[in-house]
Amino acid sequence: MSKSAGRSGTVVYAAGGVVWRETPTGDVEVALVHRPRYDDWTLPKGKVEPGETLLSAAVREIGEETGYRVRLGRHLRMVSYDLRGPGRKHVHYWSAEVTGGSFEPSHEVDELRWLSMDSAAELLSFRLDRQVLGTFRQLPARLQILLLVRHAKAGRKSRYHGDDRLRPLDKVGRAQAEALLSQLLAFGPTAVHSADRVRCSQTVAPLADELGVVIEEEPTLSEEAFADDAKSGRRRIRDIGQSAGTHVVCSQGKVIPPLLKWWAAHDELKLPAARNRKGSFWVLALLDGKLVAASHVDSPLAASEN
Repeated sequence: MSKSAGRSGTVVYAAGGVVWRETPTGDVEVALVHRPRYDDWTLPKGKVEPGETLLSAAVREIGEETGYRVRLGRHLRMVSYDLRGPGRKHVHYWSAEVTGGSFEPSHEVDELRWLSMDSAAELLSFRLDRQVLGTFRQLPARLQILLLVRHAKAGRKSRYHGDDRLRPLDKVGRAQAEALLSQLLAFGPTAVHSADRVRCSQTVAPLADELGVVIEEEPTLSEEAFADDAKSGRRRIRDIGQSAGTHVVCSQGKVIPPLLKWWAAHDELKLPAARNRKGSFWVLALLDGKLVAASHVDSPLAASEN
């Protein structure tokens, strides 16, 4: 998303994050940036470029404004405000843990400060930024992230002759799988899992290749196995969610919605509405094994499924 003209004016999309790190004593600091053009203190963010996704824009803009590489976590919130001319700006923010890099002043950002959350709330120039920081503070900064992916497009089952477990991605599905790579990498994944279906493993194969890891087969998370024994699938996904690292799991359309409905009800979390289209994924945040936050990321090529 970038810009589009409407009757009410221009709509601008932007993305950024609450950039954080742990101190040697275990406290959490967040990074604020000073923009000399406006003489304000704000959270790092910037406009989405044409053809860019919100996730990619968040990582890029944080890097450009702070000099730091980050690993995204849970989606915090979207804030909106009027532009100076006719139109509206919508900004999405994620939790963003620093993984490397260093700050260098530029003409856009001349100073960066690492602050406690109380000090950051006092220094921020804008009420909406303070709201985003407030959302970040509602949960611990360090949460376990699990990415649950619906496989990409694989044509119609009725038109495939042979064992349906072997049905591969079609041309659009292969493009979706490639487009998913940068989306999933934004979260710093470390392990890749797939239901034992070719179309599932092919969806996450570009990620596994990029990470240099073997895809772990998950037979309990196929549609047939889940229909026969949902308890085993539920147990397995929770076990994966409590494993060290950031895990990506690819499954099917008749597994993900009922699985998440059960999980959210079990842990008393309200899920956001989502179409769960092919090539989309859920970002699930866990604390001590409990599901505490969830957001949905649509396929970057979702229109191709219509």
